[in-house]
Amino acid sequence: MQETAKLELNGIPYELPVVTGTENEKGVDISRLKAQTGYITLDSGYANTGSCVSSITYIDGDQGILRYRGYDIADLCEKSTFMEVCYLLIYGELPSAGDFVSFKDKVLYHSLIHEDMKSFFTAYPGHAHPMAILSAMVCSLSVYHPELLQPDQGAGEKDETMAHLLSKVRVLAAFAYKRSVGEAFVYTKPELDYISNFMHMMFTTPVKLHQTDEVIRKALDVLMILHADHEQNCSTSTVRMVGSSKANLFAAISAGICALWGPLHGGANQAVIEMLEQIAADGGNCKKFMDKAKDKNDPFRLMGFGHRVYKNYDPRAQIIKKYCDQVLHHLGIDDPILEIAKGLEELALTDPYFIERKLYPNVDFYSGILYRAMKIPTNMFTVMFALGRLPGWIAHWKEMIDEAGALKIARPRQIYTGEPLRAYTPINQRAA
Repeated sequence: MQETAKLELNGIPYELPVVTGTENEKGVDISRLKAQTGYITLDSGYANTGSCVSSITYIDGDQGILRYRGYDIADLCEKSTFMEVCYLLIYGELPSAGDFVSFKDKVLYHSLIHEDMKSFFTAYPGHAHPMAILSAMVCSLSVYHPELLQPDQGAGEKDETMAHLLSKVRVLAAFAYKRSVGEAFVYTKPELDYISNFMHMMFTTPVKLHQTDEVIRKALDVLMILHADHEQNCSTSTVRMVGSSKANLFAAISAGICALWGPLHGGANQAVIEMLEQIAADGGNCKKFMDKAKDKNDPFRLMGFGHRVYKNYDPRAQIIKKYCDQVLHHLGIDDPILEIAKGLEELALTDPYFIERKLYPNVDFYSGILYRAMKIPTNMFTVMFALGRLPGWIAHWKEMIDEAGALKIARPRQIYTGEPLRAYTPINQRAA
């Protein structure tokens, strides 16, 4: 028997269907609420609103659970690779050995960008933020692949479009970095894996070939897995919203990159390092700034602690902390900024104020520290996040587009609070 929720408005009762998920999470279906009652719901920030049903990622923020397609994030980080997770998110299952080879080969094959696009990079000023360049260049890919822009693509065309993006976005990201530091572009090498190729494109110069460090490569691979998807966050919802108009995937991903740029979303890891630099410039007194963060009258905000979804320890933070410690130990780094980060972490994990409010260090806190240790510039942190989140964006776009007849263009409602109807006054009759 269908479970329902009862709502009474102006003395009239209504029954609304209840939707139950795989993990017994519940949602009240209000899709016919306005048609039946004339009312809409109001939920600023969509904190209590489900925009879709999805089989990609499951999060239980109270229990600190994160799963991709039913697989626990810790298992995937330990036993899998980022490329395998890309396949899992997009196609729903872990690949067979043969399917995985074909998938990797296709991604490698599409790693070249049109040579004309290099002139786009050189047209940007050297100080341009890499996120601005990346979002523009991803959208520009559509110009060079008009055959992949049809709104009703077949399975083969979708596969081609997704492979193009998975391969080319890392190239565009590396080129954006090279442009920012004034170095020559470096292309992929067929013998290298996905992550090693990205590091090669980032750090190889005409006078020095980058040698893959396995400890760093594994840590970066895990970081990409941890960022690969996170349910209906701001940027993923943006990709779905843009894609709901049947805009092409290049446009939808470009919009997602712009949404990720914000300091309250993907830009948070950059904000963490900027905060640590602020503390260092003030003398490096961690306790002083922890006290400032607890003072409601002080505008200082402690970045990298707590999470909108997780009311327990962020499971991603627990995993990446281990790799962060490994990399710092492996590189033998003596960086005052990283010492301040350790000091803040130690204080937060023992301070009753933070413990009671479950303000644990989150994935942004540790990822910023790890990127800095890897010599990745601060303005590239959010680009790294975008590269990791790409398969999740693609998977959500594909899931939505594959709904076919069920696809509806996203069109939220609003409650109007402006002026009521007013009569127009000619300009020469208006009071000064």
